[in-house]
Amino acid sequence: MALKIGIVGMGGIGNNHAACYKKDELADLVAVCDVVKAKADAAAEKFGVKAYYSLRSMLENEPDLQIVDVTTGGIDNGSWHFEPAMEAILAGKHVLVEKPLAHDIEEGRQLYAAAEKMKVYLGCNLNHYFTPPAEKAMQYVNEGGVGELVYCLMKMGFNGGEAGYASAGSPKIKDHPYFHMKAFLTHPFSVMRHFCGDITHIQTFSDRPGFRRNAGDVMVSINSIHVKFANGGVGYLLSQRGDAVYGLGGWWSLEMAGSKGTFCIENCVEKVSYWKAEKGIPAISVQPTPEVTDFGTNDFNSTFGNRLHAFLEDVSNGVPREQLRANGRDALAVLEYTFAVIESYERGGELVRPRRLPPLHGDPLTML
Repeated sequence: MALKIGIVGMGGIGNNHAACYKKDELADLVAVCDVVKAKADAAAEKFGVKAYYSLRSMLENEPDLQIVDVTTGGIDNGSWHFEPAMEAILAGKHVLVEKPLAHDIEEGRQLYAAAEKMKVYLGCNLNHYFTPPAEKAMQYVNEGGVGELVYCLMKMGFNGGEAGYASAGSPKIKDHPYFHMKAFLTHPFSVMRHFCGDITHIQTFSDRPGFRRNAGDVMVSINSIHVKFANGGVGYLLSQRGDAVYGLGGWWSLEMAGSKGTFCIENCVEKVSYWKAEKGIPAISVQPTPEVTDFGTNDFNSTFGNRLHAFLEDVSNGVPREQLRANGRDALAVLEYTFAVIESYERGGELVRPRRLPPLHGDPLTML
């Protein structure tokens, strides 16, 4: 049976989610909500559902609602997430939140704790690893084709440069130095953690280029981040927001190298290459021939439908909360990493240990 869904926040992302739900057999989109009446009304007409202008009203008038999808934005693209997400959780609804989980780390911790207390599903739109290349790459990992982690290299951001630069006019960006960190680092950190596990140490050298400084732009837009994983592997994340044109691998690439093999995903949805470690491989000069799986697409928007369907699938199947894909604990982890980056930056590049995640207790009804 399809799950009854209401969406809060009918900007571009909210409309994107609504379009995905209308195509998904597991979804029954029944309502949309936005404090801007025109946005709610336009979305309601477009998708053939009822419009509301407050979440309270939507919850009161749609008692059978099962999922509240929070797609609001705000400062650093996340300051309007906490209030509706918490209201829906306390009303006993399952909640999906756009990234980042929250604008403030304490708010993120409170959301996770509330969802655990209310025993509802809390998911986040960590959509960058809901792709065929990521599935193929995880197959290499699960079948032992990578082995013990040696290193992970992640490059994710936006193409640009001085010629196309323009100062941000939006109040949710302007005068907020950590906009890129808070609005975007969730994605690359979530992908690195998906493949390599928890991160225990973080150090960053972050800055902004001269053309931003000259324009009075305060955004710390270049992030060079070094990490250590709990399993002993090391990693590096480079993310920048339109300060240069990316080279090989495009705007999105992940290389995970282990004792038995290495894979590289290019452009998120495009292709994955795999190199098997074998005897007789020269140490230099000759590169082994990779196994390449090209999925023949550059349609990044497909990740939204994939991720939303996975959430609906997990809720429909009643999976244990800790097994929900891209769950609240996963989203809290990458938010902890983001705030560790900010702390490292503010301390001049010092090493920071992110706060440990809440312990998993397990459900006695499912862990038999």
